[in-house]
Amino acid sequence: MPDTSKLEKLNRELEKSEKKLRKAINDEKALQHQLKQLTRKERTHRLCTRGGMLESYLQEPERLTDDDVMLLLKLIFHRQDTQELLKKLLEREKP
Repeated sequence: MPDTSKLEKLNRELEKSEKKLRKAINDEKALQHQLKQLTRKERTHRLCTRGGMLESYLQEPERLTDDDVMLLLKLIFHRQDTQELLKKLLEREKP
């Protein structure tokens, strides 16, 4: 008899531990999902903000096609002075 109760106790502890493990795994998945959502929202906000900045410099942006804007950006970013400035900006320490 004592072996049976010890076995039952071990089985209960095992079930309890497995339940905790499942909860921890589910919590981890939920946190990963939240992180992904926040990262996506942050990226969307950055894209909208920077797109707005770009449009503020374009004359009649509604008349330009995506290809027109891409051509302008390619020309601007292939300039040596633009490349040098970009390099300096990227070398700064992050705040």
